[in-house]
Amino acid sequence: MLVILSGPSGVGKDAVLGRMRELALPFHYVVTVTTRPQRYGEVDGQDYYFVSLQEFTSMRDGSKLLEWAKVYGNYYGVPREQVRKAMEEGRDVIAKLDVQGASTFKRLVPQAVGIFLAPPSVEELWNRLRARKTEQGRDFEIRVQRSQEEMQALPIFDYVVVNDDLDRAVCQIQAIITAEKCRVVPRQAEL
Repeated sequence: MLVILSGPSGVGKDAVLGRMRELALPFHYVVTVTTRPQRYGEVDGQDYYFVSLQEFTSMRDGSKLLEWAKVYGNYYGVPREQVRKAMEEGRDVIAKLDVQGASTFKRLVPQAVGIFLAPPSVEELWNRLRARKTEQGRDFEIRVQRSQEEMQALPIFDYVVVNDDLDRAVCQIQAIITAEKCRVVPRQAEL
């Protein structure tokens, strides 16, 4: 199974995936490639693969990315070989994508299960963005405006999970995956 976890910036996608890893949930967690500068505490190869623009362009032009997008001035992409190998090994794959990337991915792989992680309220999302202190001034305003636009993308997803409690959000994601595995006609994601 191929699962896409998406939602606006600051909604808690990394926190949810981190908890899923802590619980040792049996997924292959896709490590996205990015040209974004590495933030304090991030580990290359675990949080992202941090690459130069030249490396990213080479991967993109060489069809080594399933999808890619430019988000907030940086490029992000899903490595094709990483996903293909995990699926060949019979492992379920979960990929964290921004809303733009998720939309592209769903067009390319419509059988992927799309989960939109939503904030309990717009105000709470803005508070989370402020609290992480990674954007200020105009950059913060752009994130807030973009988050409002991203909330409008909800119809392209199969499910929505409100992240008002981390453990509850993880349990709901597990329930979605369990339900998908119980389908009479299972989804067959093909790359």
